Amino acid sequence: MPAPGRRGIAAWCLYDWASSAFNTVIGTFVFSVYFARSIYGDPAGAGCAEDPAGSALWGYVLGISGLAVAIASPILGAIADRGGRRKPWLGLFVALTVVSTALLWFAEPDRAFAVYALVLVAVASIAFELSGVFYNAMLPDIAPAGMVGRISGWGWGLGYAGGLSALALSLFGFVGFGEMAPLVDVGTERAENLRATAPLVAVWFAVFALPLFLLTPDRPGLATTPLAAVREGLALLGRTIASVRRLGNVLRFLIASALYRDGLTTLFAVGGLYAACTMGMDFAEIIVFAIGLNVTAGLGAAGFAWLDDGMGSKKTIVIALMGLIAFGIPLLLVTSSGLFIGLALGLGIFVGPAQAASRSLMAKLAPPDAATEFFGLYALTGKAAAFAGPILFAVLTDAFASQRAGMTGILALWVAGGALLLTVREPGRG
Repeated sequence: MPAPGRRGIAAWCLYDWASSAFNTVIGTFVFSVYFARSIYGDPAGAGCAEDPAGSALWGYVLGISGLAVAIASPILGAIADRGGRRKPWLGLFVALTVVSTALLWFAEPDRAFAVYALVLVAVASIAFELSGVFYNAMLPDIAPAGMVGRISGWGWGLGYAGGLSALALSLFGFVGFGEMAPLVDVGTERAENLRATAPLVAVWFAVFALPLFLLTPDRPGLATTPLAAVREGLALLGRTIASVRRLGNVLRFLIASALYRDGLTTLFAVGGLYAACTMGMDFAEIIVFAIGLNVTAGLGAAGFAWLDDGMGSKKTIVIALMGLIAFGIPLLLVTSSGLFIGLALGLGIFVGPAQAASRSLMAKLAPPDAATEFFGLYALTGKAAAFAGPILFAVLTDAFASQRAGMTGILALWVAGGALLLTVREPGRG
C-alpha cells in the first residue's frame, strides 16, 4: 500500500476526534442519563437514585450489544484480512452508527419510547464497536517504524479533544449553563434541548470521519470473491484461535487487557449515572465535569504517547493502572462534589494512556498479515469479559445498597488485569 504521508496519518487520528462524540455524549454523559432520568424515569428528570430500573435496562442493552460484537468482530476481521480492504467495512459501520444515532432525536421523555430508544442504542453501539475493529487494524499499516505508540497516543488525545468539543457544543449550543441561555433555543418542554444532542453527534461523526476515507490509504483489494473471502476468513480464524492458544504471551495479554479494559468500559458506562444519581449533579454540571475529564484524559493520552515509544507499551499501561487505582480508591470515599471532581480529573490523566498503549501493544503483538483478525480477537476478548464489570457492579450495589460499593468492582478488575499484564513480554523489550 502507498505511504500515508502526514495528511493520511492526521486524517486517521481525526477519526478518533469524530468517534469520541458518540462515547461521551450518547454513551456516558448525556443520553444515558436522559434515558434513565426522563425516558424510563419521570419527565421531570428526577428519581434515578430511588428507582435504578432505567440504569439497569441501559446496562442490559450494552451487555447484549457487547455479546453481539464479541461474536461478530473476529469473524469480520478475518474476512477483511482475506479481502484486503478495511475502508468498505469501516464505512458501512460508520453509516449505521450515524443513522441510528440521528434517529434518537425522536425518543421523547416518555416510557412509551423506551424500547425505541434502546433498540437504536443497541444498533448504534454494535456498529460503533465493529467500526473500531477496522479502524484500529489500520494503525500498523499507516504508522512509520518506531512511531506506533506516538500515533496511537496522538489519536487518543485528539479523541478526547473531540469529546470535549462535542460536549462543549452540547452545553452551550442546546442545554445552557447557569443563567446563560443556549445559543440555539430548541425548547425544553419535551426535552428537545437534550434530544438535539443526538443528531449533533451524528453530524459530527459523519463530517470528521470523512477525511480518513479521502486521505488515508487502504490496503489493496485481493483477487478473491466475497464468498471465497468468507470461507478463507473463517478457516483462517479457526487456525488463528488455535494458534493463539499456543501463544501464551499473546493469550495472557488478551486476558489481562480484557480485565482492565472492562473496568474502564464499566466506568464509562456508569460514570455519568453515578455523577447524576449518587453525587446529585444536574445535566449542565455533568457536562462541565465531563469537559474537564476529557481535558485531563486527552493531555494524559498525548503526553504518555512519548513514554509509550520510549520505555514501552507494557510499562506505560502498568503506570497508568497504578494511577487509576491510586485516584480511584479515595474517589469512592469522598462525599464532597468538589473533591469528587478534583479526584476524577486526576484519574482522567491515566485513562487515555491505558487505552492508547494497549492498542499499541496489540499492534506490536499481532502478525503483520493478520492485524485485522487479531484486533478482532482483541475486541472479542474485551467484549467476552464485558459482562463481568456491569454484573459485579450490580451485585455489589444490591448487596450493600450502595453505588459506591458497586464501583469497587472496577478497582478489582484493574488490579487483576494489571497483575496478569506483568507476566506479558513486549516484543523487542524482553
